[in-house]
Amino acid sequence: MTDGEATPPAALAAPAHKRRVRYSGTHPRQFEEKYKELNPEAHADEVEKVMQRGQTPAGMHRSICVDEILAILNPQPGECGLDATLGFGGHTRALLPRVLPGGHMVGLDVDSIELPRTRERLQTLGFGPPELVLQHSNFSELAQFVPQGGFDFVLADLGVSSMQIDNPSRGFSFKVEGPLDLRLDPAQGQSASALLQSVTRKQLAELLTENADEPYAVQLAAAMQGQYLETTVQLADLVRATLERTFKKSMPKDERLAETKKALQRTFQALRIEVNNEFGALDALLAQLPQCLKPGGRVAILSFHSGEDRRVKKAFQTGERDGTYARVAPDPMRASFEERRANSRASSAKLRWAIKAG
Repeated sequence: MTDGEATPPAALAAPAHKRRVRYSGTHPRQFEEKYKELNPEAHADEVEKVMQRGQTPAGMHRSICVDEILAILNPQPGECGLDATLGFGGHTRALLPRVLPGGHMVGLDVDSIELPRTRERLQTLGFGPPELVLQHSNFSELAQFVPQGGFDFVLADLGVSSMQIDNPSRGFSFKVEGPLDLRLDPAQGQSASALLQSVTRKQLAELLTENADEPYAVQLAAAMQGQYLETTVQLADLVRATLERTFKKSMPKDERLAETKKALQRTFQALRIEVNNEFGALDALLAQLPQCLKPGGRVAILSFHSGEDRRVKKAFQTGERDGTYARVAPDPMRASFEERRANSRASSAKLRWAIKAG
């Protein structure tokens, strides 16, 4: 460099190359290593291979009963709709084009981590304001987002999204180690770890029964209550040890393993419902719906376990009897055999609908 030449500013220096995470073997196993699945736009072929195996690619979510929901809600150009549980945005991507031109949709999501990612993903695909407005909010606060005259249709998918379950840092799965959190919005409320230290044994047994119909609620509550458990694996190990003592040798090994897996699923479900007040939020949504729908407005709700479905069924049937709803689903709809075979997470889904009286 000659005298008088300026030194290049550090900001203009070439950034250091950062290598992607490496993994041993032929296929990645850790969530962070699945770089192809986590970047679906750049690796569509790899994502398709995973989906053909009946699996959900890491960090993605496969929307359930899309065709059935489109048939029920029947969105039309110029209408205004609400996706009360935006998630990965799959249902909104199917609904929004049907209300154009002239219509728009509102999307709500309580997850402060996934919402910005979904917003960016949808905007990249051409879905954004003014046709689509996204809000970080629990659907229990539905009333503050209602447009003048109300919504023409409302959708709520009550399931936890696959990208939440798959990411170990969220603590939703007992299959991999992560913090025992289970909150949909980590900035709100207390974690599952904190809950176990603050709840009484009786309260814990009651929430295991109410939230997940857990047959071993008393034994599990006695083992878990007051324990300082930091990780999902610590809780899973405690559940396994408790049930091993409970079963002893009275049950064949294969049956013990199957029942233990179900108990793990129920335990994590019960704690997740409690820390997120999911039943309270659903009750609030169901109570506000009639005032938020236009006459003739349609609502569809996907539930994934009996506690949710009972609430939806009761609210819709009560509304039909008192004249709030003109028609309600006589029975829940289920995902088709083909969809359940392609996506195992659709197996427990129940879809109910209602139409507000005109």
